[in-house]
Amino acid sequence: MKKQALAITLALSSLFCGYTNAQKKGSPKKETTPFVWEGANLYFLLTDRFNDDNNKKEIYFDRTKTTGKLRGFEGGNIKGITKKIEEGYFTKLGINAIWLTPIVEQIHDGVDEGTGLSYGFHGYWAKDWTALDPNFGTKKDLAELVKKAHAKGIRIVLDGVINHTGPVTANDPVWPSEWVRTSPQCDYKTFEGTTACTLVANLPDVKTESEKEVALPPFLIEKWKKEGRYEKEMASLDAFFKRTGYPRAPKYYIIKWLTDYIVEFGIDGYRADTVKHTDEKVWAAFQKECNYAFGVWKKNNPSKVLDNNSFYTIAEVYNYGISAGQEFDFGDKKINYYQNGFNNMINFEFKWDAQKDYEFIFSKYSSKLNDELQGYSVLNYLSSHDDGGPFDAKREKTIESGTKLLLSPGISQVYYGDESGRSLVIEGTQGDATLRSFMNWKAIKTNPETQKTLAHWQKLGQFRKNHPAIGAGVHKQISATPYTFSRYFSNGNFTDQVVIALDVNLGAKEIPVGTIFADGTLLRDAYSNQEAKVTNGKVSINSNFTFVLLEAKK
Repeated sequence: MKKQALAITLALSSLFCGYTNAQKKGSPKKETTPFVWEGANLYFLLTDRFNDDNNKKEIYFDRTKTTGKLRGFEGGNIKGITKKIEEGYFTKLGINAIWLTPIVEQIHDGVDEGTGLSYGFHGYWAKDWTALDPNFGTKKDLAELVKKAHAKGIRIVLDGVINHTGPVTANDPVWPSEWVRTSPQCDYKTFEGTTACTLVANLPDVKTESEKEVALPPFLIEKWKKEGRYEKEMASLDAFFKRTGYPRAPKYYIIKWLTDYIVEFGIDGYRADTVKHTDEKVWAAFQKECNYAFGVWKKNNPSKVLDNNSFYTIAEVYNYGISAGQEFDFGDKKINYYQNGFNNMINFEFKWDAQKDYEFIFSKYSSKLNDELQGYSVLNYLSSHDDGGPFDAKREKTIESGTKLLLSPGISQVYYGDESGRSLVIEGTQGDATLRSFMNWKAIKTNPETQKTLAHWQKLGQFRKNHPAIGAGVHKQISATPYTFSRYFSNGNFTDQVVIALDVNLGAKEIPVGTIFADGTLLRDAYSNQEAKVTNGKVSINSNFTFVLLEAKK
């Protein structure tokens, strides 16, 4: 994998000619703390459910049928997200990456999967990968989102679906048989029974294993002609296939369409959906083209480049856990997705580990990430959009959730509303709709308990953002009582170290700092905003908090 990454880097080197000089002339202000993907604090939101910029629930494509509860479009959009970026909501929360659910054009009609009529509000039912769904916004809106996010040091991660199209309806024809299969349904017993099949009934599965050339679906050609962009889209496809030499097979079309968003907007990463349901070679090709596209964008926009980080890819391999290391076991076959296109994999194990004590979690994750997963990372979460068994379903452990998630090694995924106790139990919903209510902005403004929870997540989130050592460093316990530990991170000339104490007593307390900070060092407790000097390997803090976050005073 490292050799492959080196080859890609060398191949892209020509794209960066003049980059350094151009960056000096008009680049964004550099961050004092380097952004490290492995220590990122990532916010995951449903575009339709986070924020509406004008409180007008606009409906497109005549999506007016009565739906099951929380299964229609609720009005959230790209502009609404941008508005919260501008207001500083994410900055106060210490967020430095935002992952949006897919924003491409969805099927126009709705379907009932047994939980009430649903529209594609969630973004996973693509009709046209080359267009944004007007319910989410326009490409101009997306450009503004990326611009505003980057200005605040926040990276943007889009959600890419290659595995399937949207369901078939009277208004949304099935793609040609050369493109998709409509049976059998997956039984998940073998590799083939997980990949060469449909996830559910009426969700056509893209033949991602195919290398056979296929023509574009007639409905898509007709659509592009009606929209006046057929010639432009065809010329772009011709250029892509000429450059790459790929056959015009289904997966390469979709890879091209997804990576176009990198070239045009400069997004920083992709979370890939339903990864284990495709041939793994899809993702190696996807990462290659993502890297190329990111290089092109940097060459074309030298003054907008944030840093030298590569494009970042995150895999959703359902039920992968960190204990499995680099491989996922299908029963009859094991696949290493890290070596087939990914920097990171979503860790479905974290919510179970979070039931254990701090030291169990922190030492386990530090050991794994600094040994067999060295150079890669995992994305930890406690609640999500399609996990019906979250760590704290009733929102009774919001402080504990924030502490364990935000202080664990690996990338932290804050699911929208984790930080504000947004309810995950909505009366009258069926299935995963209960996890997808609109963001609880009113409670954030008016409810004292919500504000207390949010304040805790903000303090830990900002500390995490300011210190890559927390997510990307090496963990070491200093003391069992009071429970105190250090994190240390080094990369090139940059080093970062912190000491953290949890569940300590209120009022006066002594915190050992081990060998991390020398006697005489002036420290700041980022939780209480107090300062203290190290004396005999300890600092004294007097605060009304049970958390201490120690950093060197700048």
